[in-house]
Amino acid sequence: MSLARSLLDSGDLSAEWRSAVEMVPRHVLVPFFYRQDGTGKWCQISSEDPGFFAAVYSDTALTTQVTDGIPTSSSSQPSLMLHMLDALDVQDGNRVLEIATGAGYNAALLSERLGSDRVYTVEVDRELVRDARDRLVNCGYNPVVVTGDGRKGLTEGAPYDRLIATCGFTSVPPAWIQQVRPGGIIVCPLGRGNARLVVGHDERAEGRFLPGGSYFMGVRSEGGNGRIPYPGDPAEVTMRQTHVDYLDVEDDGMWFALSLVLPEIAWAHETGADGARTGCRLWACDGSWARVQDREVRQAGPRPLWNAVERAYGWWNSRGRPERERFGVTATESSTRWWLDSPGTPVPDMES
Repeated sequence: MSLARSLLDSGDLSAEWRSAVEMVPRHVLVPFFYRQDGTGKWCQISSEDPGFFAAVYSDTALTTQVTDGIPTSSSSQPSLMLHMLDALDVQDGNRVLEIATGAGYNAALLSERLGSDRVYTVEVDRELVRDARDRLVNCGYNPVVVTGDGRKGLTEGAPYDRLIATCGFTSVPPAWIQQVRPGGIIVCPLGRGNARLVVGHDERAEGRFLPGGSYFMGVRSEGGNGRIPYPGDPAEVTMRQTHVDYLDVEDDGMWFALSLVLPEIAWAHETGADGARTGCRLWACDGSWARVQDREVRQAGPRPLWNAVERAYGWWNSRGRPERERFGVTATESSTRWWLDSPGTPVPDMES
C-alpha cells in the first residue's frame, strides 16, 4: 500500500496535500535511517536492507542522524506533519519559511504544493543543509536552503505569509513575529504541543494549541544535541514526602501542561528488575535536581523542581484536567504567555 493511500484511509491526508504526498519520493530524501537493535546500538538501514522501503513509506518518524549515540535529526511522522500543514492553511502564491530542514521532506512537500520559489528553509547543521539541498535538487526541487539558527528566522525572504517549525521550542522567537506579515500564520511545536498563531498588526501573535501531541527534537545550536546533560547525583539533598503520585504526572494532558510551566526540564523514568516503573528523576541546566520514589522526594540545586510539579498538578487537576486544545499562547517580541480557554485567564507561574 502506498503512503498516500495509507494516510487517506486513516483520515490523515487532506485533498490539498494528496498530490504532494503522491509525487514526493521520500526514499530519495531519506536514503538511509537509523534504528536501535536489541542492545540499544544504532544501526544504519539503507535501501539494500529488507524492509527499508516499507519503513520509508509508512507513517513513521525516521531517525536520520545520530551524534555520539544521541539522535539529532529525523524525518518527522508524515501524519503529524500533514496535520501541521493543514493548520498552516497555505494558499497559492504564499511565501513560506520552514524552521529545521532536516532531511528536506517537508520542504519538498511545500515545494510541490507552492513551487520551489515560494519556499525558504533554515537548518543549523551544515552537513544536513548540504545533503538536503542535493537531494531536493535530485527530486526536481530548488527551494532556498540556508544554514542558520532558526530562532533568528531568515530575513532573506521576509515578510513571509506562513512559518512552520519542525523542531521543539519553549517560546516563540521574536524574529518570527517580525518576519511574518500581519495576518500571517505560524505553526510550531511549543512544549509538548503544536500551536497555531496568527500574527496581528500590534506586533504580537496569538492562537491556540492543536489537538494531539508534539514529538519533535528540541531546537539546538550548531554542534549541540538539544539535550539537557544530566548533572549527576548530588552529594547533599533535602528529603520529604509528596502527596502527588509521579505516575499521575505522566497523564498526557498533565505532561503537556508541565512542558509549558516547567520548560527546559529533562525527565527520566526509573524501573525495577521486572521492568515496572519505580520512580523518576528530573533535572535542569542550572543544576536543579529531583528524584521521586514511591512518595519520597529528594531534591537539590537552586530550584525545588518537584514543588513546582506539585503546584502545576494541583492547578491542572482543579481546572478539570484540560487537554491541549483548551490552552493558548500570546507572543510578543518580549514574552510568550500561556493561557487557558481565553487570553484573560493566564496560566500562573508555578515556581513563584
